[in-house]
Amino acid sequence: MESALSRFLVGLSVKISRSDGRVHSATVTSANGDKCTAMVEWYERKICRGKEIQVTELCALNPELLDHINNVLGNAAPPARPAPDKVNFGEASRPNQKFYEMIQDFRETLEVIPLSSNSSVEPRRICVCVRKRPLNKQEMNKKEIDVVSVPGQGALLVHEPRQKVDLTKYLDNQAFQFDYSFDESATNDLVYKFTAKPLVQSMFEGGMATCFAYGQTGSGKTHTMGGDFTGKQQNSSKGIYAFAGSKTVFALLNHRRFSNLDLSVYVSFFEIYNGKVYDLLNKKAKLRVLEDERQQVQVVGLEEVCVSTAEDVVKLIQLGSACRTSGQTSANANSSRSHAVLQVVLRRNDRATTLHGKFSLVDLAGNERGTDVSSNDRNTLVETAEINRSLLALKECIRSLGKNSDHIPFRMSTLTKVLRDSFIGEKSRTCMIAMVSPGMASCEYTMNTLRYSVEDTSVFDAISQVTELEEKVYVELRVELVLLYRE
Repeated sequence: MESALSRFLVGLSVKISRSDGRVHSATVTSANGDKCTAMVEWYERKICRGKEIQVTELCALNPELLDHINNVLGNAAPPARPAPDKVNFGEASRPNQKFYEMIQDFRETLEVIPLSSNSSVEPRRICVCVRKRPLNKQEMNKKEIDVVSVPGQGALLVHEPRQKVDLTKYLDNQAFQFDYSFDESATNDLVYKFTAKPLVQSMFEGGMATCFAYGQTGSGKTHTMGGDFTGKQQNSSKGIYAFAGSKTVFALLNHRRFSNLDLSVYVSFFEIYNGKVYDLLNKKAKLRVLEDERQQVQVVGLEEVCVSTAEDVVKLIQLGSACRTSGQTSANANSSRSHAVLQVVLRRNDRATTLHGKFSLVDLAGNERGTDVSSNDRNTLVETAEINRSLLALKECIRSLGKNSDHIPFRMSTLTKVLRDSFIGEKSRTCMIAMVSPGMASCEYTMNTLRYSVEDTSVFDAISQVTELEEKVYVELRVELVLLYRE
């Protein structure tokens, strides 16, 4: 049904009704047969806007569609019955029917400005984004309610279900603002364009870049960084790892701007599990993280593989991903229990393989509360405690950087030791992708992830402001020195 409905509706110019009563034309861009809805877009004041609308409502405003939909689908027209979701949630055994209707009513008032591949990318030293995953099969079977909305332009809304003392149900609609926000229809390619892709060039300019995905277990971090899943099979060529390590790096390597630098590309892949480092490209050999005489952090014994083609990078990602430590938790049957770090390194061929630039892509382990893994064994509890400890250390380091503190606690965890140079370098650039689950049962986790990310956003803004101020003062001092020298 979905493909037939999509083929018929997509591209049509239809009339739609706005929340303020206005009726005007819009273009159908996609259709969902399961939900019996269509996504429409229009331009208003040279800005692309959009919203999701029921097919029944489309047919009411566009009666000519009724017969066509009957002919295309060969069954009863959508107006003959309520939308499927309404029927499912309308059952008497559904205690969350009221919340569902309240969320649907609220969404009808939203004006969606979708992020597309044609949207411009603004260069940022530090970027914080959020991505919402779609409801999975397990959540759909449980008739889980989607409590997260992404209207676009970096905004994300959480419709937190609440109940008053007199048992009156209401929604606490909380808004969060990020640099970019991606809804459930966003592809890994689109996410990559706005997050990690701008950082790759900084590596060629001699900088240190870091991109890491953070969120609850099962929120889609490994899907985003490692690649799309088909069942238990992962397509490693469709993740941010592969896009950054192969697609963009080799394109820039042959660019006339950087071709004269005589650079070689090296790839390393390791995991941090229970505070210990293991090489995923060398049979999970145990490694040590030490500081050299220049106080630079080195992963001793880490194997760096020189790569010359994009296919070589994808093969290494597949090899390392297959070795990564995973386990079963209450939230995810195949949960990543370690922080996976893929490093793409550029070295000069004419300077004894001197480091030129580095890009660290980090798939952080999913955070969970200890109370949510009480049914598991002791090893899982230890894993959870270590994961949360390292994430707390990462947050403390970011907070110290934001306060311009003299002491930055990098030694609190192995994770922060490894990422040290990417945070404090003069040419460092950072991107954080917060992953959120849309289900009502995950609402508390989603709120925690967003609060963590928003706090990092404010800290990152403070860092950027300090950096801009330092650069401004530096330029002014240079001008004064030149004037004094001329006198």
